[in-house]
Amino acid sequence: MKNIITIQHAQSEQHVNGMVGSWTDWELTDLGREHAENIGRKLSAELQGREWRLYSSDLKRAMQTARPLAGYLGIEIETREDLREMYFGEAIGKSKQWARENRLPVNSINDPAYCGAETWRMFWNRIEAACDEIIADEGEKVIVVAHAGTLAVWRQVWLGSATRELEAFDPAGSVTFLRIEENGAHIIDRCCDLSYRS
Repeated sequence: MKNIITIQHAQSEQHVNGMVGSWTDWELTDLGREHAENIGRKLSAELQGREWRLYSSDLKRAMQTARPLAGYLGIEIETREDLREMYFGEAIGKSKQWARENRLPVNSINDPAYCGAETWRMFWNRIEAACDEIIADEGEKVIVVAHAGTLAVWRQVWLGSATRELEAFDPAGSVTFLRIEENGAHIIDRCCDLSYRS
């Protein structure tokens, strides 16, 4: 049996400053740092005594969320660029208002929303490949710290869904527990648990 825990990074600057997230390297807010510390302390208390591998997006907000947990568990963080949020092309570094006003017409999952951006198909394929690789990893207990869009796609890939654009995303600081049974069935034991933040 394989256990995977996914953690949506805690509140970061783009959640409150009106700017686009994507690949802009925002840091956690003070509240986000507090939540990350709480997640690390509370979750590690449940996970002690077991061997865990910890993967994180290489962007600051994910790494800053992963660090307290890594410290409590005494393990290293393995960074992965393929766990980043969707790439927004020319919208990166711009305000959310600019992004709304300059969004290109998107008629299918093959159309980019901004010049130079990933399409939904490209983003999905990237996350699907990362998910498959991590699932195939020899470690039986894995933690993944990433972004709202990344984990929304991850969960759909986990459930075997076809490629499609998504609109519902995990809340900041939420924790999801996944499991693969001996027969290969993919189970979601608990989804978007916010109790670890406080």
